[in-house]
Amino acid sequence: MKRIALAFALATAFSVQAAEFTQVQADKSAINFTYKQMGVAVDGKFKRFSSQLTFDPAKPAAAKASFDVELASVDTGAPEGDDEVAGKPWFNTKAFPTAKFVSTSVKALGGNKYEVTGQLSIKGKTQDVVVPATFAAQGKSGVFDGSFTIRRADFSIGEGTWAKFDIVANDVLIKFRITANSK
Repeated sequence: MKRIALAFALATAFSVQAAEFTQVQADKSAINFTYKQMGVAVDGKFKRFSSQLTFDPAKPAAAKASFDVELASVDTGAPEGDDEVAGKPWFNTKAFPTAKFVSTSVKALGGNKYEVTGQLSIKGKTQDVVVPATFAAQGKSGVFDGSFTIRRADFSIGEGTWAKFDIVANDVLIKFRITANSK
């Protein structure tokens, strides 16, 4: 009887470890950003994005992720700010409706920490980015948290008179929390 109980316990533990997280829960996920305007931190978020994700904690190198963020869903906290940022000098959402991230590799760093390398495309410009992230399994769900900094000039975000960094800083911190269910 003890062997059966031990075998069951090991099988249960293995099945939790072997879970593959693939179904992103948009209502429990968020993509936020912080930038400085005249030296003051300003927070915002994107309300709509779609994603494809495959992540097995037992095989992190095989993980894949892609995210399409609807840039017109930007929420700066003020409707006039949203309209301004969606306009041509900033995101130019009519010509470039989405930003896209596609992972190219995932490296386990130990302690539920990972380094996700990929390509970020905004306004027709693509840059390689390295994104530090953590993962925490919570039953049949898993939560990915991370942040990374981009330079808005690399993507022509803020053109014309907004191309300078005296009013709006060049660095933008992107923060995310992605919740996904296992199969």
